[in-house]
Amino acid sequence: MDFNVRKLATDAGIFFSRAVQFTEEKLGQAEKTELDAHFENLLSRADCTKNWTEKIYRQTEVVLQPNPGARIEEFLYEKLDRKVPPRPTNGEILGQFMLEAAKEFGSGTPYGSTLIKVGDCQRRLGGAEREFLQTSSISFLIPLRNFLEGDWRTISRERKLLENRRLDLDACKARVKKAKAAETKAACEGEAVPDFQETRPRNYVLSASASALWNEELDKAEHELRVAQTEFDRQAEVTRLLLEGISSTHVNHLRCLCEFVEAQAMYYSQCHKYMLELQRELGSLLSFRRCPDSLDVNCHPASSPTDPSAFLPLNSPSPLETDALQIEEVQPPASGTRKAKVLYDYDAADSSELSLRADELITVYTVPGMDSDWLIGERGNQKGKVPVTYLELLS
Repeated sequence: MDFNVRKLATDAGIFFSRAVQFTEEKLGQAEKTELDAHFENLLSRADCTKNWTEKIYRQTEVVLQPNPGARIEEFLYEKLDRKVPPRPTNGEILGQFMLEAAKEFGSGTPYGSTLIKVGDCQRRLGGAEREFLQTSSISFLIPLRNFLEGDWRTISRERKLLENRRLDLDACKARVKKAKAAETKAACEGEAVPDFQETRPRNYVLSASASALWNEELDKAEHELRVAQTEFDRQAEVTRLLLEGISSTHVNHLRCLCEFVEAQAMYYSQCHKYMLELQRELGSLLSFRRCPDSLDVNCHPASSPTDPSAFLPLNSPSPLETDALQIEEVQPPASGTRKAKVLYDYDAADSSELSLRADELITVYTVPGMDSDWLIGERGNQKGKVPVTYLELLS
């Protein structure tokens, strides 16, 4: 118990000494040992690395998991050292809803069959997203977090210890300076000519004794200064080595960043592949025209997405010209016309198409060479192309 009290008192004394030194430095009343320029650059680079790594890590978490509640849940599972339960992605949930809706509406209906195709695509997109999240977490997020929670904590701890060693060193320098000043003053008083006319003459024996005490105090302060300097130099070297290791951290983070980009590129490539397959399955059901496979390099890149000519090859006739000419020349066959009920509203994309209103009845027929997903529709003296999926053919 005695030992613990002494240690506590010693630690309190050291803390008080450091607090006094720090306060006097802030007030400009004490000198401060400055680190060399290279060391200061290493400190600045380390702080910059930590700050930007933390920002990149947090924002990457937001990109990969936008739901803050899910991020908190994953954080709690990690702190409890438990495995995070599998969670379906938003794409997988959407795909499941579409498939269940298709069962309710009937898989044989145009809407139901389309829901099945789109729902299956959404599930595959969700699966690709799941793989991307797992890969990104392993190759990018975990290394960044390991740096913040491992290497950086070690650097911070050693930097704090270095700062304490510097305060101890500067406090020892201040004590040496004070001891030298006191010794000089005592020596000057010992050499003064005695004045025996004084009522109470100086005690020169005590002056000599005081000078000896200050000499002893100076020796002690200089010894403590040498010890503090040694400890400071040793700690500065340890901290320097850790700070120079930031270069290796940058190399490691560069490799992780490249792996993250590769995972992201693979994910978007898979999504693009799935969407192209879905477009092929749906064919011309989209309300806009597009180039084959959406990859024709001869498309007009600067055109508006809503411009029908934006998805046609260069130097080709305008769809308004070709389709209008074809529609005008189309004649209904002698037999083969049918009645059809419109299921949904449809706005014509151009003059070659016929706008529809839900529940109205129109006459439809097909002509040779026409896309199987479209029919020619007539309503009174109006005529134009109509999408099959918007119609219910009547007998």
